[in-house]
Amino acid sequence: MTVHATPGRHVLADFRGVAADRLTDPAALQAQMIAAAQAAGAQVLSAHFHHFGEGAGVTGVVMLSESHISIHSWPEHRYAALDIFMCGSAQPERALACLQAALAPESVRVTTAVSYTHLTLPTKA
Repeated sequence: MTVHATPGRHVLADFRGVAADRLTDPAALQAQMIAAAQAAGAQVLSAHFHHFGEGAGVTGVVMLSESHISIHSWPEHRYAALDIFMCGSAQPERALACLQAALAPESVRVTTAVSYTHLTLPTKA
């Protein structure tokens, strides 16, 4: 058996004071999140975004080989919650910086957790 330890970093961010019009366009948010994933060195697999209607927020996820980036927005509160989890050599902090530049929040609160996934793989005989 071979054991592999894969460190992952989970970055949770609260963006407050974001202009409401930056939080209502699912196509723009999807493009920004894909660009953020690429800036972090992650491989994008797919994306799915849903707009809740006129003046309402968006929820979306970009699935990555390294895990995911998701967003939930409340334009009426000028608020977005981001969840960025990446394993391997991808750098979630770069994705966060990219999204912070795109959405221009007045304040940001970040929580980061490091996790380790231990995989035991059979050794070829």
